[in-house]
Amino acid sequence: MKAVLSGVLLAVTVLTVFSCASAPTKPLGPGEVRLLRMDFPDPSEVRRNLRYTVDIKYEAQGGPEITRVCIQWTGYTLNCVKALDYGNGLLGADVVAPSAVGSYAVKAYVYYTRDGKMEQSNVVEAPVQVKGEKPPQTQTR
Repeated sequence: MKAVLSGVLLAVTVLTVFSCASAPTKPLGPGEVRLLRMDFPDPSEVRRNLRYTVDIKYEAQGGPEITRVCIQWTGYTLNCVKALDYGNGLLGADVVAPSAVGSYAVKAYVYYTRDGKMEQSNVVEAPVQVKGEKPPQTQTR
């Protein structure tokens, strides 16, 4: 029993250290953008070949102009689209799910203007499960 508790405690400690180590901790510079996460409407119900608007949460120092969002599904070509800036640290981007069913890691970053120069943000990633077409609804009486 003591060995099991020690193992669990060690695992929790390791996960805590790695989760904290992967989070950006340095303060943002003037005009800098940091992406925090990307969310699909329902990542377990994404259907192939359908268009979705993903939400990307960010933080920024000052008022940088975010112009493009670049998104890449595992094994597919990078696709950059116009950023839909909703304000208050929230962006939107229209993406089309791949035609192949399967599990994907979707990566995103943005281009923004800082001091008159184009800059690239950090990368965020979200796991997504792409499924086939929805089965037809059957009526029961």
